[in-house]
Amino acid sequence: MSVSQQQVQDALKALIDPNTQKDFISGKSARNIKVEGDNVTLDVVLPYPAKMVMGSIKTMVEDAIKAAGAASASANISWKIVAHSVQKGVKLIPGVKNIIAVASGKGGVGKSTTAVNLALALAAEGASVGMLDADIYGPSQPTMLGITGRPESPDGQNLEPMLGHGLQAMSIGFLIDVETPMVWRGPMVTQALEQLLNQTKWKDLDYLVIDLPPGTGDIQLTLAQRVPVTGAVIVTTPQDIALIDARKGLKMFEKVGVPILGVVENMSLHICTNCGHEERIFGEGGGERMCKDYGNEFLGALPLDIRIREETDSGKPTVVAEPESRIAEIYRAIARRVAVKVGDLAVDHSSKFPSIVIQNT
Repeated sequence: MSVSQQQVQDALKALIDPNTQKDFISGKSARNIKVEGDNVTLDVVLPYPAKMVMGSIKTMVEDAIKAAGAASASANISWKIVAHSVQKGVKLIPGVKNIIAVASGKGGVGKSTTAVNLALALAAEGASVGMLDADIYGPSQPTMLGITGRPESPDGQNLEPMLGHGLQAMSIGFLIDVETPMVWRGPMVTQALEQLLNQTKWKDLDYLVIDLPPGTGDIQLTLAQRVPVTGAVIVTTPQDIALIDARKGLKMFEKVGVPILGVVENMSLHICTNCGHEERIFGEGGGERMCKDYGNEFLGALPLDIRIREETDSGKPTVVAEPESRIAEIYRAIARRVAVKVGDLAVDHSSKFPSIVIQNT
């Protein structure tokens, strides 16, 4: 029993990638389909890092082709992450394909913890990832990533990123004493941030995750206007007070033309470690309601769990401390969804165009 090219195409058209929610033909993932008798080979190039799900996608594709009549099917799974467009008129950063800003309207909602676990989850999926701690007044990423020491500057101008759990990282916290408060006005903070961003020698990053300071003031606005952000993730907790401020953060990005990738709800549920009783301390469904109101995607909800706090404080966030845990699984699912949403955005073609130099001859 042989199989035709058309039957293979039809089988792949009926098959939905569980991560992108698109079929493998219209999503342009299936390539180089070769049918030789009743043996089929093809490449599947995914637009998101997929180290953890490669095996299941390979099985799914091969089974669908065999069900269409092929005796054998071999799918070569890989992924390709490209640069996507950013706000108009903002200069791109060398060595960085995509920038994901993680923001919240108010402090204390677990934004930095979400940012670091999101970055680590993207790295666990096989992407090259950096972390910029943009919280000048309260830098927490050095502690969260367990990084000590100071960055080197071989040329006296640019900084080499620090490394922690496979991430390239930069923070004002590497350059100042832990006890020193940053008694700076807005313009100084903005200037320091731009220097950290532009004078760090990022090396071939698929994603740079920026942990923004909480709020929607001068610093956030300047960043949103000057930093080439591909998309933003908003972090909130379910209670009304946090949601009011999270909505403001969302609106700010919309105003400056930065796409919202989705909303993460932190501390959505507390499970008692003694008796297993579940209680929604901060209310219920707030993040999902907000997404419905603004037409954004609800990326996921995380429990209020002592291990998240303990592991992050000890410099080994949950995704690396307990990679097999349910919480790490939630972070990875959120990261995969963020990567898919970035992949759906318009591609940046500026690097394809030659630079035009006008000379007097």
